[in-house]
Amino acid sequence: MAGMPNSLSDLDLKAQALPFEPAELFRTQSLLDDSQTAECSGKRIGILVVAYNAVTTLLPVLKRITPNVWRNVEEVVVFDDASQDATFELAVGVKLMRDLPKLKVLRHAQNLGYGGNQRAGYQYMMERGFDVVVLLHGDGQYAPEVLSHLYAPIVRGEAEAVFGSRMMRTYGGPLKGGMPLYKYAGNRILTALENRVLGLDLTEFHSGYRAYSLEALKRINLDNLTSDFHFDTEIIIKLKHQGMRIREVPIPTYYGGEICYVNGMKYAWNVVRALRNYRRTVGGVKAYPEFSEYWGHYALKDAPYSSHDLALRAVPGGSMVLDVGCGQGFLAERMAERGCRVTGVDALPEAERRHAMAEYHCCDLRHGLAQLQGRLREESFDHVLLLDVLEHLPEPGEVLRQTRGFLMPGGRLLVSLPNVANITARLHLLSGRWEYSDRGILDRTHLRFYTRKSGRELLEQNGWEILAEQMTVMPVAMVLGLRPESRMTRWISTVLWAGTRLLPGVLGYQMLFQARRKPTHG
Repeated sequence: MAGMPNSLSDLDLKAQALPFEPAELFRTQSLLDDSQTAECSGKRIGILVVAYNAVTTLLPVLKRITPNVWRNVEEVVVFDDASQDATFELAVGVKLMRDLPKLKVLRHAQNLGYGGNQRAGYQYMMERGFDVVVLLHGDGQYAPEVLSHLYAPIVRGEAEAVFGSRMMRTYGGPLKGGMPLYKYAGNRILTALENRVLGLDLTEFHSGYRAYSLEALKRINLDNLTSDFHFDTEIIIKLKHQGMRIREVPIPTYYGGEICYVNGMKYAWNVVRALRNYRRTVGGVKAYPEFSEYWGHYALKDAPYSSHDLALRAVPGGSMVLDVGCGQGFLAERMAERGCRVTGVDALPEAERRHAMAEYHCCDLRHGLAQLQGRLREESFDHVLLLDVLEHLPEPGEVLRQTRGFLMPGGRLLVSLPNVANITARLHLLSGRWEYSDRGILDRTHLRFYTRKSGRELLEQNGWEILAEQMTVMPVAMVLGLRPESRMTRWISTVLWAGTRLLPGVLGYQMLFQARRKPTHG
């Protein structure tokens, strides 16, 4: 057992049983000394070895796990994904011949795919009450010698997820380790894109060498995630969205004779599609199953020249605002940051951003606003917002008339309505289609549809004098999954804004009206 630390007792040696055979890079005492990082500190640690057709590589991988790690982990579980070779039989033979009580071997009757195999492994660990799981590949692409470096930050309470990065230069970098140049370039391009979309600063998104806090994984819905190779990307998206702490540690790069089952172009497209689906879901465009829990009741539209962006410009800082149909309170939070005192009203029992509001009232707007009388601390407001509300109501005129009583003299009403004459709706009709969707002009919850003319008439017939009218731009950047603050979003929005000013009835997405009470209205 060349290079094994002398501090291990005979009992430790017997417990781990496999001869330690590190790779050439790790045959120096200084690199092998993981006595500190390997300590479990009372945590139950499991190693999940995902394997498919790994009969030639699995045993060397198990032999490269250091004795200190074997001593500190509770189980090393090989999940064979219905291999077509003798991977399962080899693993069972190693367990029996070497008498390894910590080695567990399981086999799926049918191939679950890379993501499906991981999901089954994490479920296994969670059901048995483990604290930490480390994902190790059975094909030898990742160095088992540094396994403890991945779980140590989680054991110390410093992170919920730790990723091994081949892009860090500690072990010479990816090209020195044999990563093909085209894979290196693709990795860097995709990682840059993912960092930009998610607001992260990782050196690599595409390493399969990972450790997770199982308590963190319990808080993430894994059910609808892909079974394909971009499962790892979807996990990162969810970790970021839910505010989990992510750390990276350097790992060496190994490329040998192992069989690669990843189609590079398909994988890249799937990664881009996962980012787009996430952005579209949280942006309120469409609820994709893998991210459906992030679908907002009423998402913030903060791209330039959107209805929320124009409303924020129209409401001065420090105003008293009644936000009718406030949803989770995302817009109210932006207004509160500018010193506004916001009272929110919506049908939700509670708003996610309740802290941003001075008051919140649960109210079924289908029955009008009379139920708010006597419940509001403030009798009147500088601004009342009816954004994306009236098209959902059976009697919008009644709400418009009742709103008059909540405005102080000189106060302004802001109303947004969808423009059914937008070019997208016209093209749908031209092609003989009228298909409802989760969001947008043809939102399936819309009861009424408006043009610029009918929108103006709605306000004027119910006691309002229109002071200003603006048309918002089509949410192309949101549909593409771009971040609102990105340069591309700003460029697209600016171009659309110029076009919308030339053809407001055709390119305008929503009408935003500013109005005041007609003094002579009876």
